[in-house]
Amino acid sequence: MLRLQREHLETLVAAVDLGTFDAAARALSITPSAVSQRVKAMELQVGRVLLQRTTPIAPTADGAVVLRHARQVRLLDDETARLLGEGESGSDTVPSIPLAVNADSLGTWFLDALALVRADTEVVFDLHREDQDRTAELLRSGTVMAAVTAESDPVQGCSSVLLGVDRYRAVASPAFVDRYLADADTERRMVQRLDRVPLVDYDHDDDLQQGFLRRVVGHAPRAPRHFVPTSADFARAVTLGFGWGLLPEAQCLAGLGDGTLVELTPGRRADVALWWQRWNLASPLLERVTDAVRTTARERLHQAG
Repeated sequence: MLRLQREHLETLVAAVDLGTFDAAARALSITPSAVSQRVKAMELQVGRVLLQRTTPIAPTADGAVVLRHARQVRLLDDETARLLGEGESGSDTVPSIPLAVNADSLGTWFLDALALVRADTEVVFDLHREDQDRTAELLRSGTVMAAVTAESDPVQGCSSVLLGVDRYRAVASPAFVDRYLADADTERRMVQRLDRVPLVDYDHDDDLQQGFLRRVVGHAPRAPRHFVPTSADFARAVTLGFGWGLLPEAQCLAGLGDGTLVELTPGRRADVALWWQRWNLASPLLERVTDAVRTTARERLHQAG
């Protein structure tokens, strides 16, 4: 039976999280040579290469399997230490939960879910912000224990449940409409005009606006693009008239109500189904996080039926 040493597992986690053997050595108070020796000893033990010696260091496919195991061991050990410490002087061990979440969920409802956990549980969160179409990759690599994702098929070793649908509306400021879209007096003309007026994208990988345009105009979009890579600033850029954009209802309904935003295509909205994927691990803390995320999602996202 394969039994990996705890100090070797901790070294692997440190190397991946911190990106270099030197940084891992400083965190573990050992030499870089000792870090390298521990990793090499583990690779010899399992008979596989576990780390790509790149900058930053990255796990191989086999390394991701071991990295996931290392994080699971750490979480279970931390939970056990806390339980054994209760009623005495208390344990200094505070479990850390790495999670992946898309920017719009992080900016609208996800932190409220984590606040429910923090209200009665001592825990820290290591949040990884990534597009909902790519968060599942962080599960596969062993980087995170759970993720909000657009991917419904469970990652190997994980469970998957539907959280709900985040609904986006195409909106712009009244000044932007007056400047660029004053002649778009029908939704059909509006759609045609959107292909040629400035829009706001989150980053160069953001396909939400681009995909929306491809669906409604039938070809690759040609519009000039601003790039604003934070959720709150993205919404502010749209409100300030930089361009039009698709905003989640949590960020645009108030503006539509008070007239600071205008909905451009009321008959055409974009729905993004979000799923919660998590490791199949018997962890009370991971269960607590899952319950809080699902509870908050039921309140803040559109639910089927």
